[in-house]
Formats: sequence, C-alpha cells, structure tokens
Amino acid sequence: MQLLGWISIIGYMLLLAFFAFRGARKTTSMSDFAVGSVAFSPVAVGLSLAASITSAATFIINPGFVAYYGVSGVIAMALALPFGALVSLIFLTKRFRTKGVSMKSLTIAQWIGERYGSKGFGTFFAFLSLLLITFVVLICVGLTKVIASTLQQEELYVLIGIVAFVFTYVMFGGANSMVYTNMIQAMLMITVAVILIGSGYAYFTGGEGLLDRLRSIDPVLASPLNPGSPLFRDYFEIIVCQIIVGIAVVCQPHIITKSLLLKKEKDVNQYLTTGVLAEILFFSVVIVGLYARIAFPDLTLNGESIGLDSVLTTYVVETLPVAVGLLVVLGLISAGLSTLEGLIQTISSTITNDILSTVFKSKFENNPALQVTTNRMVIVGLGVVAILLSYEQLVSPNLSVGIFAQNGVYAYFSAAFVPVLFGLFVPAVRSIVPLISAIVALTVHFGVYYGGLTSYMEGPVRNPGIAAALAILAAVSTALLLHWILGARNIEEAIQDKVLEETA
Repeated sequence: MQLLGWISIIGYMLLLAFFAFRGARKTTSMSDFAVGSVAFSPVAVGLSLAASITSAATFIINPGFVAYYGVSGVIAMALALPFGALVSLIFLTKRFRTKGVSMKSLTIAQWIGERYGSKGFGTFFAFLSLLLITFVVLICVGLTKVIASTLQQEELYVLIGIVAFVFTYVMFGGANSMVYTNMIQAMLMITVAVILIGSGYAYFTGGEGLLDRLRSIDPVLASPLNPGSPLFRDYFEIIVCQIIVGIAVVCQPHIITKSLLLKKEKDVNQYLTTGVLAEILFFSVVIVGLYARIAFPDLTLNGESIGLDSVLTTYVVETLPVAVGLLVVLGLISAGLSTLEGLIQTISSTITNDILSTVFKSKFENNPALQVTTNRMVIVGLGVVAILLSYEQLVSPNLSVGIFAQNGVYAYFSAAFVPVLFGLFVPAVRSIVPLISAIVALTVHFGVYYGGLTSYMEGPVRNPGIAAALAILAAVSTALLLHWILGARNIEEAIQDKVLEETA
C-alpha cells in the first residue's frame, strides 16, 4: 500500500498543481485572488461551497469523537449542528450576496467596515480573523495523520511537505484555481462519503444490529447522552448548543463569501441546492466512528492505544481493501485541502487587504502588483506559523486538535454573528451596537472557557461549544437591548459618520 500510496498522492498533487497554474494565469489583482475573475457554473460553486464547509474536522477528526463517545456524538455532529448550519446558510447567503456585490467587498472584514461606515470596525475584524489560524492547524494535523499513516513517514516531514505544497499553489492560484480544485475535491469526497458510510453495511444486517453491538461494548455508546464524556453530557450540550453554533458557523469568511463567486443572481438557488445536498451527505460521515468502535472495541491496535485524531485513519488502513483504502485516503485529503485552501485565501486576503493596505495605504493604492506580491509573502508567513502550531498539536494535544481549533474558530464566529446578522437584516442599526456585541461575545467566550465558568467547564477537557453558545446568546441579547435603547440611526447621522470616517 505504501508504494501505491506514493503514486496516488503524487498524481493527485500534480492534478491540483495543474489547476493552480491555470488559475494563476488569470490572477492579476487582489480582487481576482479573493473572489475570482472567471464565471463558474452554480453547480461548480455549490460543490466548492460544500467542500469548503466540510473539512478534515468532519471527515477525519469528528469520527474519532463518535468512536470514543458513541451515538451522542452522532446526534450532535450529524443532526443538530448541520440543521443549524444549513438553515442559516440558506437565509444568510442571499442577503450577503446582494450586499457584498453592491459594496464590492473582497473579505468579510471589509464588508463589515463598509456596511457600518467604519474602517476601524473592519480592521478590528481583520485582526479577529487571525483566530481562524487554529482551524488551519486542525486541518494540517488531520492531513498529516492520514498521509503519514499511508506512506509510513515521520509526521514532522509530512507536515512540512503538506504546508509547502498547499500554501504554494494557493499563493499563485487564489479563487480562480480554488473553484476548480474544490469541485474535483467535492466529487471525490462524495464518492468517498458513500464508500465510508456503506462500509458498515454488515453492522445493520444479521441477528445483531449496530446498536446492540455497541451496547455489548459499553451501553452508554448506544445512548443518546454520554454523561461521562466532556462534550455530550445532556441535551443542552448536544442539541441546543450545537444548533446555535451551527447557525453562527456560516459567518466564517471562507463560507459566507463563497456566493460572491456567482456572477448572476438567478444562480443562487441552484448553488444552494447543490451545496446543501452535498453537505447532508458529508455531515453523515461521522457515523463511521461507530463502525470504528465496533472494529476496535477497546480502541487499541496491536496493544497500543488509538488516539482520537487517528481513529478514522486507522479504520481505513486496517479494515478496507487496499484499492478502496487509497481512494478513501485521497477523499480524506480532499476534505482537508478543500477547506484549507479557502482559509489560506481568506486569511491572507484579510491581512493584505484589510490590515496592510490600511497601514500602508499610499503604497498599496493603485498598485495591484504590489498587493499580490505582498499577499504571497503573507501566505509564506502563515505557512511558518501553521507548521509550528501544528507540530505542537501533533506532539501534545488536549484530547484532540479539534478542541484547540474549536476554541479559536468558535470565538471568531461568535463575535462575527451579530455584525453579520444585523448588517444584513437591520438597516438602520448604529455601528456601536454590533461593535459592543462583538466585544461581549469575545469576553463571554474566553471568560467561560478559560475562567472555568459553569459546571460544564470543570473537567480537564472543556467544551468550546458551550462557551460559544453562551457568547452568541449574550451578544444577541446585548445587541437587541442596545438597539432598543439607542434607537435607529437616521440618514443625517449616517452621512455625518461616513464623512468623519473618510477624513480620519
């Protein structure tokens, strides 16, 4: 399998490099890099959306949580969170696309700054976007686990190779190459999702069903709740919090800005239909964690414990035929790369367009070549940071790299939720309302998580989902109260604020 693994992975890399080169020829400005210059079909962009939402977390890391903690993980990760996310996606996408196109925004930070007439507010969110680096780390760790296991190589060397390759081809291709690569990745992910979900067919047939097999290992694995777990203890944790988090998760820039790739308004419905159907399939992959637990009842292999982040990889390598296993490995790599590409693009675009272009405005203005060059240097810097943080998580994770990533990503979209929601649906809101709400969200999230507030945070492993849900509720409550107290902004005030901002 090792030799075939090398051949398969190198061939896949060459295919991605080809599309990156094709996209690079059409990338001559930051606008091309951020939102593309090519007219893609809504189906292609919809598949790109699905691939971007679904990451190494869904395909590689989350099945490990399900293997460790059972059906309660399936309810949280395959039902509650997707319900919130997909409903939110449908409602927010159309409004954001209309607003984003009219403002010609390249990033969500720029959109927030222009929507509220405050460059300072946009810059604030540009810096908050750096929290998304934690998600980059999760994907790098997941990809490293899969590829290192397949090729039997040292994890550190595999990690460096992944970062060097992916960051380089995104650096030159940008959005134009990403839709091509995401479409290929999504089609491969669909195939692999069907294979993985179908791989446990035997567990649903015969005398002993799936749940009975789980009960024979540990009755709590077949229960809707797992009181002994750090993440799935009660219905508030597995349903309420997950729906709230799912609703807000769409506010991540690499997700909500995807609709800006569509060139025609009439394509939005087909785009959403394609993306939602593919996502339902992708979210269902976590059920494979139950198959893995049945295959490895005590979560060990050859006398050694299987780490949570290695469960899915171990299941694929040890239980599937070689040819099928290699196809699945390519699908798992696709799951990671699809989101990693989007994160690299959005984080680097935000740093270049919303931070550096603001600080060095005179040098960047009317100089697209300098912007593109600077953006590529930013990507190099991000790559170095990704290697350092990812290696730390490979060596000493706190249960899983998923906890590390959730803490950063959830903090970001908890803060972004009110500014995006009110920006889309409350036309006359005063900018101070979403700004204070964002600060409240960050304070509550990190206060609850690091302060150990509430009984959910008493153990050594803390659930970022609880902190995020409470932060979102606090932010929305604050925004509604402030909007009621301060009232709507009138036209004269809006014009005055815009003039003051432009002259500052």
